[in-house]
Amino acid sequence: MNLSLLNKQAVVAGSTQGIGKAIAVELANLGASVTLLARNEEALKKVLAELNISQNQKHDYLVADFANSEDLKTKIYQYASQKEAVHILINNTGGPPAGNIFEADVQQFLNGFSAHIICNQHLSQALVPLMKKEGYGRIINIISTSVKVPIAGLGVSNTIRGAVANWAKTLATELAPFGITVNNILPGYTKTARLDSLMATRAKGAGISAEEYSEKLKATIPVRRFGEAEEIAYAAAFLASPSAAFITGINLPVDGGNTPCL
Repeated sequence: MNLSLLNKQAVVAGSTQGIGKAIAVELANLGASVTLLARNEEALKKVLAELNISQNQKHDYLVADFANSEDLKTKIYQYASQKEAVHILINNTGGPPAGNIFEADVQQFLNGFSAHIICNQHLSQALVPLMKKEGYGRIINIISTSVKVPIAGLGVSNTIRGAVANWAKTLATELAPFGITVNNILPGYTKTARLDSLMATRAKGAGISAEEYSEKLKATIPVRRFGEAEEIAYAAAFLASPSAAFITGINLPVDGGNTPCL
């Protein structure tokens, strides 16, 4: 099986922490040159210094905020004009705020749609021409298991994540003839800052400690633990590799068996 990403150029969004950072690190370990994309330049510089360069990779970063889709559009097109090739795009950004859907403000839906659909569209439209030129492309969207089963208390997120999944499936069909695959990874409960925040909120509502809530939540997962960010990254690395060329348009849960459906 060929998992080498030597001489491949990747763009990884939301790559200064959590799952995004883990993916950037793993792609670099497999030989890819990585462009980090996030809003915090100091954090970008720190992660950049951690990336593997043992195979003469050329890593860099791009400062952009998914809360400002027009600024992102300007910067990614400028970036694309300066690159000879891009092979891999990881679409990844923080989810909309937690809360019940009935109580959600309309602006929350608009913000989520912009950050997830519009920004993904800008990134894809800017970078797909470079993938077509290479005859090799991998677009991987980090979404959520809520695509399959909505998660209580994440009303806006459930809505937006579902929209991303349908956007991706449509795009997968359109780009398949050009050697470009489009797939979604659906992380389950994974050790990230977002999970910590979610558990703290739910624990407070239940009147128990975060530690107690954590243990109760783990007990509902078949493997009886939370995922590691690196485990999501391994799935992304495979889908980005040459060996995954015949896989496109799928939703891949990486959730310890927690999603109660096929």
